Amino acid sequence: MPNRRAFVRAVAAGLLLTAMPLAARAQDKLPVVASFSILGDFVREVGGDRVSVTTLVGANGDAHVYSPTPADAKAMAAAKLIVVNGLKFEGWMTRLIKSSGARASIATATAGISPLKGDDDHGKAGHGHDHDVDPHAWQSVSNAKVYVGNIRDALVKADPAGKDSYEAHAARYLAQLDAVDGEIRAAIAHIPADRRKAITSHDAFGYFVKAYGIAFIAPQGVSTEAEASAKDVARIIRQVKAEKVPAVFLENVTNPRLVEQIARESGAKVGGRIYSDALSDAAGPAGTYIQMMKHNISEIEKALAAGPA
Repeated sequence: MPNRRAFVRAVAAGLLLTAMPLAARAQDKLPVVASFSILGDFVREVGGDRVSVTTLVGANGDAHVYSPTPADAKAMAAAKLIVVNGLKFEGWMTRLIKSSGARASIATATAGISPLKGDDDHGKAGHGHDHDVDPHAWQSVSNAKVYVGNIRDALVKADPAGKDSYEAHAARYLAQLDAVDGEIRAAIAHIPADRRKAITSHDAFGYFVKAYGIAFIAPQGVSTEAEASAKDVARIIRQVKAEKVPAVFLENVTNPRLVEQIARESGAKVGGRIYSDALSDAAGPAGTYIQMMKHNISEIEKALAAGPA
């Protein structure tokens, strides 16, 4: 019996010693808060196992209308680095930083990007949005590369010991983004020029339009906060008919009612669901930024490349 007790004590001590380095490593990770799911993915790609990432607006979440929670304030207070999109995308972020007492460095992922002009200011009375600029810069892969560079530099500044790791991860990921950009351009080339137009719920694809030449028409502006008017919807239905717009696409962050109405009344086909302001969950088709861009262009090519059945 004494030998058995000694054996049990020895095993327990060994397990404790094994667990301690793991716990220490977990505690040593740099705590980073990302405002929404796409940024969270960028931070994980660049940060690797040196970072612990908390994403405030998660999978399929709409950052335009998000209301922060007490858990968000707690995460902000514990963070060493906070990564935001900027371009007035997270209208609630300033209040959250103040109320949480956060002392972390703040990195704006869109720094250095030339913003496109927005076309609405519907959020002035709501969540603090004033969209004189379009915040959806990630929809261009070349802009996504700017995001990655800014995040890499912010991580190096916050954790200088990880410089080599962050730079190596960023270089690998930037090469992957170059490949995705090439795939998108190749897919666009398969779509006849007169069919490179579609309808989406809100105007989230302006940077995609500029980069890749697909025209998107939306009943809502660059924010999802305000409902499109009946006049706007009627105008778009007339435009779809006049220009023979081939397809309308549902978005993961918006109510499908509008685009379904436009499809029904205009005769355009529903081309499937695409991802604009948020990733899907891990089990979905857009669990990472790269998966999102590949899924979107696949749906766009499938709907627009072929003529009517």
